[in-house]
Amino acid sequence: MARPKCARLVNEFPNTTFFKPRGIPLVELEEISLAFDEYEALRLADLEGLYQEDAALRMNISRPTFGRIIESAHKKVADALINGKAIKIEGGVVTMAQKRTFECSDCEHSWEVPFGTGRPAACPKCGSNNLHRAESERELGRGGRGMGCRRRRGSATASAKEKERE
Repeated sequence: MARPKCARLVNEFPNTTFFKPRGIPLVELEEISLAFDEYEALRLADLEGLYQEDAALRMNISRPTFGRIIESAHKKVADALINGKAIKIEGGVVTMAQKRTFECSDCEHSWEVPFGTGRPAACPKCGSNNLHRAESERELGRGGRGMGCRRRRGSATASAKEKERE
């Protein structure tokens, strides 16, 4: 029995999920199904130009798995282009990547950025670098990594501080 597929991280679903050759009625066309993870692999490797290793990290899969996904996607798209088939983007075992919300202090514009892509350099609306995380997300990180790391290491200063609190 085959192993179940792990969910692949997808940044966003496509705005358009169907492509067909112009001038040919849909009933006359054969359809090819492109899974959401194949779509994401094409976006990361071919549109963003990421190396397979980096793209695999973004999708939370191994590099060899990414290689198989991108190869399958390339074959399907090539078949559709060369043989005049329609492409339908659907299905697959995927989860949406979590996002962080940033706000610009100058123009008050807010936008989302996927985790793992780093802090934005500037506001996409006004170009200002006076940015901060949205108020709604600020509580998520409180008391998190710093305290947890010290407790795990068992440092004397962290232990002493914890005892003082109790």
